[in-house]
Amino acid sequence: MTITILTLMKSKAALVLCVVLGGCATLLSSCTSSAPPGEYDPFEPVNREVFAFNHALDKNAALPAATFYKNALPDDVRTGVHNFMSNLTTPVTLANDLLQGEFTNAGYAVCRAAVNSTIGIAGVLDPASGYGCQDHDEDFGQTLGVYGVPGGPYLVLPLLGASLPRDLGGKLVVDGYFNPLSYLKYDGKFYVSLAQNGVKLVDQRSHAVSMLREVERTSIDYYAAMRGLYIKRRNAAIANEVLAPEAPTK
Repeated sequence: MTITILTLMKSKAALVLCVVLGGCATLLSSCTSSAPPGEYDPFEPVNREVFAFNHALDKNAALPAATFYKNALPDDVRTGVHNFMSNLTTPVTLANDLLQGEFTNAGYAVCRAAVNSTIGIAGVLDPASGYGCQDHDEDFGQTLGVYGVPGGPYLVLPLLGASLPRDLGGKLVVDGYFNPLSYLKYDGKFYVSLAQNGVKLVDQRSHAVSMLREVERTSIDYYAAMRGLYIKRRNAAIANEVLAPEAPTK
């Protein structure tokens, strides 16, 4: 079942889904939602059910794994894993920097890819930061946002978590074409990708274990709090604003 879902989301059918959902957003603009202004959530009842499902999985699997990972491995090892995973996404960041006309940031991306992939030992180390090449992430959802494409209704998807139709299509469809590694063909490629996503999830969660638990503990409505965090961070990413580290959303 999981393999089928992920394969579907990697296909071009996901882009059609985004268009359909965008149309539904227009038709449902009069629907009642408890979302604050700027957080358009016409599918809130369904989203809450999916959020509860994801949260149960996260609480019983991802967070315990991230806690073990954080406690069992030295800081240097975890930093190396994080750097390596970040380096793999540099071509995607570079492509979107160029599409957005952010040529200074594109220069930083080229610098980071060239320096960290060589003397940084395939990105495990981060000497590029010492040369002033700033670390940053860009995706096609952000690129569309820069050009004024609306995000559409807030969505919570099984396993994949929070998203907007604009971001869903950009990240899962278009960005795959920007990644040179996606064109390599070898046996077991799907499972390598699955393992990569798993390591990325654990790495992200390990940086936010305490924050996630604090948000849940202090929130009157955990779902609404996480929705607000997601929208806030996506808007900041589109505007290239730097925010303090916060919990990732599910």
